[in-house]
Amino acid sequence: MTQTRRVWLFDLDNTLHDADPHIFPFMSRAMCAYVARVAGLDLQAAQALRDHYWRRYGATLTGLVRHHGIDPHDFLAATHAFPDLARMVVYERPLRHALRRLPGRKIVFSNAPQRYIEAVLRLLRIEREIDGIWSIERLRFTPKPHIEAFRRLLAKERLDPRRAIMVEDSASNLATAKRLGMTTILVSRTKQVPTFVDLRIKSVLELPRLRLPR
Repeated sequence: MTQTRRVWLFDLDNTLHDADPHIFPFMSRAMCAYVARVAGLDLQAAQALRDHYWRRYGATLTGLVRHHGIDPHDFLAATHAFPDLARMVVYERPLRHALRRLPGRKIVFSNAPQRYIEAVLRLLRIEREIDGIWSIERLRFTPKPHIEAFRRLLAKERLDPRRAIMVEDSASNLATAKRLGMTTILVSRTKQVPTFVDLRIKSVLELPRLRLPR
């Protein structure tokens, strides 16, 4: 059966909400402390190792699994144990209305863990607008921007990438999406946009007003 409906693939952090003020700083500290503990390093060296793993693998978790044999579930629990998530999530109130105006299915495609994604969607009051969640666990701990993560989602959801619209704050993730034939939308305030980005917006609230390339 030919897929005719559009499918929106949304990143979560810094796409559907602003993670910079509270959530990312907390996660950065938690990840650095975790790396320091498992690798036996001080915090400065742990940060350098974490940056190395991020550049090489696209995720700190991947480097820790490959080189330190850690349990990924333990890492995710330790680095996403937010003391008061409700006070940490920053978002634009018309978000739910904007998503309701978008025709087609809506899937969250994130490197974050399932429980965290579900909790944030509830706080954003958009859980009923989302038709599916692809977390790092469901991706078998292969994160974006690796093409295997995208191919797993596409195969399991039986999606035609030419009908998919990827909405992301990460250019590297959009590069993979474009390779697969998706429409790419960058959520950013930067004025310099890579050639593989079809459209740039400052906020997802702009999506209902966009004229898509196809």
